[in-house]
Amino acid sequence: MAPARVVAVVLLAVGSLLLSAAADTATAPSPQPFVWQKAHATFYGGADASDTMGGACGYGNLFAEGYGTRTAALSTVLFNDGAACGQCYKIACDRKRADPLFCKPGVTVTVMATNFCPPNDALPNDNGGWCNTPRPHFDMAQPAWEKIGVYKGGIIPVMYQRVPCVKRGGVRFRINGHDYFNLVLVSNVAAAGSIKSMDVKSSDSEDWMPMARNWGANWHSLANLTRKMLSFRLTNTDGHTLVFNDVVPKGWTFGQSFVSKLQF
Repeated sequence: MAPARVVAVVLLAVGSLLLSAAADTATAPSPQPFVWQKAHATFYGGADASDTMGGACGYGNLFAEGYGTRTAALSTVLFNDGAACGQCYKIACDRKRADPLFCKPGVTVTVMATNFCPPNDALPNDNGGWCNTPRPHFDMAQPAWEKIGVYKGGIIPVMYQRVPCVKRGGVRFRINGHDYFNLVLVSNVAAAGSIKSMDVKSSDSEDWMPMARNWGANWHSLANLTRKMLSFRLTNTDGHTLVFNDVVPKGWTFGQSFVSKLQF
């Protein structure tokens, strides 16, 4: 083959690869941006947030878990039967809709979903039944709420958006329950913050077994896994999957917690 023809073939091949790469880039789905949406916010739990401990997501002592006072209970449409547990939201007082006396301008606060704000059907949606369907509403820990609102206001209109959660260290697992009922709390989840599905595999099996959401951030299995070495496979609500191989050592007991080295 003549040198000029060789060069032409090479250039044609390179051009074809570039066109293919461009086509792949064009068809690849782009991540959906988080958008600002309207809601309202109240507060609960006292100035020290002591009464916010526990909650419908099952995280227990929020201080011990490292969540502090930047937490919130979500209304029905946001809580999504517990699927929103662990998600993070940036919230700002909506100055266009708020009484300026009760709105702190130019500041935002980021909170994590740790609890459920139940509806109160005995009260109107716009007068006490703040968490009734279909209202999006945040009942925030008082210290977090007071970052954006003035105490006397009580309730303020807000703008909010989902944001990635930032965490230190790896995903954590705490096992409760008993033989043939393993209840696993998944916490300290970064990025999406919330888990879509969970599977477990024991040291004496090669098969993954699906777990079911029991309540909040707790997932359960009905197999007898007691004291066996366990691995977990998590898929978060953004569709990313991580495998935590042998994260629970052989000989574990109920009530123990285990910290992984992996994070989303």
